[in-house]
Amino acid sequence: MLEVGEEKLKTLTMDHHGLVAAVCKDLKIAERIDIRLGVDSQRIVSPGQAVVAMILNGLGFTNRRLYLTHQFFETKPIDRLLNGAIKAEDLTDYTLGHTLDELWEYGSSKLFGEVAFEVALENNLLSEQTHLDTTSLSVEGEYDVKEDPEVINITHGYSKDHRPDLKQMVLSLVVNGPSAMPIWMEPLDGNSSDKESFHETIKKVEAFKKQIDVEKNFKWIADAAFYAEDKLLSHNEYCWLTRVPETLTESKRLLEKKDEEINWKEHAGGYKTASFFSNYGGVKQRWLLVFSQKAYDREKKTLEKGLEKKEVELKKALWHLENELFQCEQDAKSALEILAKKYKLHVITGEIVPVLKHGKRGKPKPGEEKILTGYKMIGNFERDVNGIERLQNKKGRFILATNDLNEATYPDECILQEYKDQQAVERGFRFIKDPWFMVDSIFLKSPKRIEALMMVMTLCLMVYNIAQYKLRNSLKEKDDTLPNQLGKGVKNPTLRWIFQIMEGIGIVQFFEENICDPIKEVITNLNNLRKKIIHYFGQTACIMYGLIQENCSKGLGM
Repeated sequence: MLEVGEEKLKTLTMDHHGLVAAVCKDLKIAERIDIRLGVDSQRIVSPGQAVVAMILNGLGFTNRRLYLTHQFFETKPIDRLLNGAIKAEDLTDYTLGHTLDELWEYGSSKLFGEVAFEVALENNLLSEQTHLDTTSLSVEGEYDVKEDPEVINITHGYSKDHRPDLKQMVLSLVVNGPSAMPIWMEPLDGNSSDKESFHETIKKVEAFKKQIDVEKNFKWIADAAFYAEDKLLSHNEYCWLTRVPETLTESKRLLEKKDEEINWKEHAGGYKTASFFSNYGGVKQRWLLVFSQKAYDREKKTLEKGLEKKEVELKKALWHLENELFQCEQDAKSALEILAKKYKLHVITGEIVPVLKHGKRGKPKPGEEKILTGYKMIGNFERDVNGIERLQNKKGRFILATNDLNEATYPDECILQEYKDQQAVERGFRFIKDPWFMVDSIFLKSPKRIEALMMVMTLCLMVYNIAQYKLRNSLKEKDDTLPNQLGKGVKNPTLRWIFQIMEGIGIVQFFEENICDPIKEVITNLNNLRKKIIHYFGQTACIMYGLIQENCSKGLGM
């Protein structure tokens, strides 16, 4: 504290944390968790408050490890952010670790699902369109082989992080609706396969919906690993949309069709589509052949670079081949055939030439004939025009498949747009893997606590996406804007940028001698733009930042 006359001053950092705390409070995250895990009157920090503290830490983007959460709150107005008589020193690693244990005991996926579905239903955020995907999260350190079948196995597997040297776990994520809100998360073994896990996750979510009496039907959207004859097509129990693997014979033929043989339909953004019907796997389905001009240009450029690189390699390989002496013509032919198999987009030809030399060293005698000592290969190559044309036809193309056969209610444009929205899950994974986010906190040695922490990380994503969606929706409804990084008014600012705008807001507390509680608080650095943002976040945020409540609209509507 700073002494000024007879008064003492203390400054605290508010920044954007009040917005995050307000959203958590409006969504009743702490209350929903406490109802399920129970509240012990002997505990200073309830499980729900501990989870919200971890969310505030995670969305503080300070890259602060979990056991340093108390350090994060030392300079924050914790009484405003968390309610109750909680102090920073109460948020010990024991308190947070014990909460993670309780989350796991209850069931991380179950608890997240219950909280997320309640939030979605109360805020009218649940829709038919549901996206599913997985990602791997790498960890350093040693983890024993699991003994408890209910605990995830942290082990080596296919690394989407491109770190095969590290052990990992897999996070399965289900995202729903216009806010791209995660409604289900599931920690999986590090060596789990998407072809198996996609269908297991869907079974669990559909069963969970029945348990909580959610009647809305989901349309499941996932990538090509979802399209399996022995899984998806053998049951076909729900509506789905997925990408068809390019390895199927039927899809190869369609992808390699010449452009003039296809009845294309133009779309905005450089897309073209052509609709077909298929009975692959014994299931009648619509196949939508999609062409993207941007993808075509990118892939064609990559193909050309690849061809040029191969040709440099091929010239060297032919030089070595031409300097090799073969015992017979067949050996030379075999060597050329082996080389040709490595370069399938080039036609390699060769002329076999006998090598004749005099039998002895020195100047040959008059009339002495040369003898055959072996054979050499003189090679040449050119590009396989037909093969490259077939490959180029595939560039920029992919096939989507759905079992919704009604073209009137589900037109091609919707199929394409809904699959493009699969990026919502990928954005969620990028958010979770942000080096400034909590992912760096996965240093825990207990797989149980890691599972629970993955749930908290997904709660962070839920809070972030809902807040961003509702802010953008409010701006759109009121035909209002907020400035972007260049000062231009936009209706779709990112919440990360809004957080940056709020940097610098503080609280000055005034204390009298021998009195613990402040006699007065002053919120500093609240300019008109920041006040406008706070008003858009609603009454709870206005209270958090000390603004006049009567001037607060419902804001984000939570």
